[in-house]
Amino acid sequence: MTESAAVSRVLRIPALTRVEGEAALHLVIKGHTVIRAQLKIYEPPRFFEAFLRGRAHTEPPDITSRICGICPVAYQLSACRAVEDACGAVVDGQLSALRRLLYCGEWIESQTLHIHLLHAPDFLGYDDVFRMSRAHVTHVQRGLRLKQAGNAVIELLGGRAIHPVNVRLGGFHRTPARSELRPLAERLRIALEDAWDTVRWVSGFDFPDGECDVDLFALAEPDTYAIESGVPTVFPAGGTRTLHSFPVHVFPDHVAEEQVPHSTALHSRLDGRRHLTGSLARFAISGHLLSPLALQAAREAGLGDPPLLPRAGAALDRGSTNPYRSILVRAVEVLYAVEEALRIIDAYEPPPRPHVDVPPRAAVGHGATEAPRGLLYHRYALDSEGRITEACLVPPTAQNQGAIEEDLRHAVQAELARGVVDESELARLCERVIRNHDPCISCSAHFLDLDIERHGSQAKAAD
Repeated sequence: MTESAAVSRVLRIPALTRVEGEAALHLVIKGHTVIRAQLKIYEPPRFFEAFLRGRAHTEPPDITSRICGICPVAYQLSACRAVEDACGAVVDGQLSALRRLLYCGEWIESQTLHIHLLHAPDFLGYDDVFRMSRAHVTHVQRGLRLKQAGNAVIELLGGRAIHPVNVRLGGFHRTPARSELRPLAERLRIALEDAWDTVRWVSGFDFPDGECDVDLFALAEPDTYAIESGVPTVFPAGGTRTLHSFPVHVFPDHVAEEQVPHSTALHSRLDGRRHLTGSLARFAISGHLLSPLALQAAREAGLGDPPLLPRAGAALDRGSTNPYRSILVRAVEVLYAVEEALRIIDAYEPPPRPHVDVPPRAAVGHGATEAPRGLLYHRYALDSEGRITEACLVPPTAQNQGAIEEDLRHAVQAELARGVVDESELARLCERVIRNHDPCISCSAHFLDLDIERHGSQAKAAD
């Protein structure tokens, strides 16, 4: 090793841009080797799990929706599923279809926001969407139209586009008439064309090489692309283990959270290993269940046919897990969500009641849904009067944090091997790698490293 190669240096990105929330990156390089990559989530904790203790079992959908302004539906419906599981309530038929329609609206608006406003500037060489819009105004306007269409779905079913208020345990406070959905269908038909144009647009981007060599984790349903429900399913890395699923009520036995010094988000491990949730995981696990139109879009985008979900013990082909190509999967998912919303509206018949009863009982309930950024899990323990005695929320970004750090380490190591040493270039690369995974940092922050040191009389009083 030469003297210059052994020099250590630290690359710091004090604040990430074009991500949801606030975080920084700390990278330690010794010679030509990346020693440590830490995604430092420094946002203050928000204590939602503590806020929920002692509240009525009917309150989690409204309280947890405040965690995220981009994905409130994911929190509402995960909360509903967990409490309804505890209380033994079943929501099916048209009420279940309306929930899926509401979730489609969130997928459309959230995925579109990331594609057009946050991620696309990376591929086109711009610092932000404002500079990009000077040369690509048509694409930006299309993205805004799509986002407005998604917001319109949420507003109609949820009562308002941000932090909707019409969702409740067992269904909705009010369900729409068929006539109210017709104007929405007209808007979504225009959005379907916009979604197709988005797929064609992003498929023309230049995609660097990359590979996520971690376990993929998403919900799976037998007959449909999982969104608002499903069974946690693992697509392992390396092909040394078999594909497997487990019931959502044993989620805590498989996904363990731990504190790390550099983050206010808890790190998660799936059976002791790093894992990734989100679009790439969903496409690998459930891509074969997309509609024929969405599958056609995936092929035209260069994603090819998604792997058929193999039987346990069969050879595993995970398809493309290049994180740079996640934008392609998001564009296909937007098209699918628009088409799915139109299908639900076309088949809609107003249910006899806007909700089913969810009487409280002493129990523990579990619920998981597919937020745009990945699998979101809720667990609540209730007493006999329905008061919440324990709450646990595991957002996708907290689960992805370990995989993102590993992805950063690999990406920078590859650049160093190519001879790239300029720190500004490495910093741009790191930001881009993080944005590939669309982290929602504010959602993940919920840990406070509180260290109390007592001295003198206070120590005696405490004893």
